[in-house]
Amino acid sequence: MPRNVGHLVDDILEAIARIERLTAGKTFEDFDASWELQWLIQRGIEVISEASRGIPDKLKALQPEIPWRRVSGIGNVLRHDYDGLSNRILWNVVEDELPKLRRAVEAIRSSDQSNPA
Repeated sequence: MPRNVGHLVDDILEAIARIERLTAGKTFEDFDASWELQWLIQRGIEVISEASRGIPDKLKALQPEIPWRRVSGIGNVLRHDYDGLSNRILWNVVEDELPKLRRAVEAIRSSDQSNPA
């Protein structure tokens, strides 16, 4: 895997791991009541979004079940329409989408390292 792509993959996995640590044992009500937690989660999602833009399409194609355009697009929403994104949507991303994305990005990393170019 080219070094820069490897860093992007690592950035995504690190951001997901941090979000998972921050939200472990938390409920939506905890999240909704904590602006600090909301800001940290938003920042993590922004990092994931930005890093996903640099992953080559050939690697994304290995995991077609991931809506890559939506992954990269949520960062724009957070930056430009931050007041239009509900906490419920963000919490659903944390609870439902990030575990799937983590598994997909781990698979991309494993498959690419096992087949060096």
